[in-house]
Amino acid sequence: MAIRKVYAPYSTTGEQVGQTPVEGYVDVKQEIQPTILTGELGKDGEWSGVTVTDKSFLIDPEHLAIPNGAVVLSPQKADHEYIDMTGFNNLFIAFKVSNGGSFAIEAVMGPDTYPFANLSPIDAAAVLRGHTTGAEFSNLFKDTGETLTADVWNIRTIDTRLSNEKLLQFKITNNSGGESSIQFASLRVV
Repeated sequence: MAIRKVYAPYSTTGEQVGQTPVEGYVDVKQEIQPTILTGELGKDGEWSGVTVTDKSFLIDPEHLAIPNGAVVLSPQKADHEYIDMTGFNNLFIAFKVSNGGSFAIEAVMGPDTYPFANLSPIDAAAVLRGHTTGAEFSNLFKDTGETLTADVWNIRTIDTRLSNEKLLQFKITNNSGGESSIQFASLRVV
């Protein structure tokens, strides 16, 4: 720990003048102490830990033999039927399809079996709308023709558009021209 001398707040730099009623300097301890932020206690008394980036993709079960023009919702697995982006800014999404070609991908409101925060019922599978630029609400994420390659993971990044969305699913439409199995994965980034 380092100690240094500084002018006391009540001193008028009296050392230079020679009329100091009290000591013109005080000892100030300087020390660096590491701290770790582990979360915070909310107004309701609930503890919430620090949000960290997911370490790996959460992989959804495969939608098998989806006909051309048909729609699926992902994620679909019972223990994670939606993506909670609370505290997250960016999102990686990945698709593995058995028939390459065009797919429409839209961010939609999650299933109505869950509330959005404390609001229920919600408009399930409705395209998410919000304010991104300009003065009007617009679709937060709607890609009507994303080309995906067959039998590999096609990884895409969505920056900030869906940050803090609480009840998120993706509506995927097979426009590849033939039947295709579709697998979906997601990874949230702080």
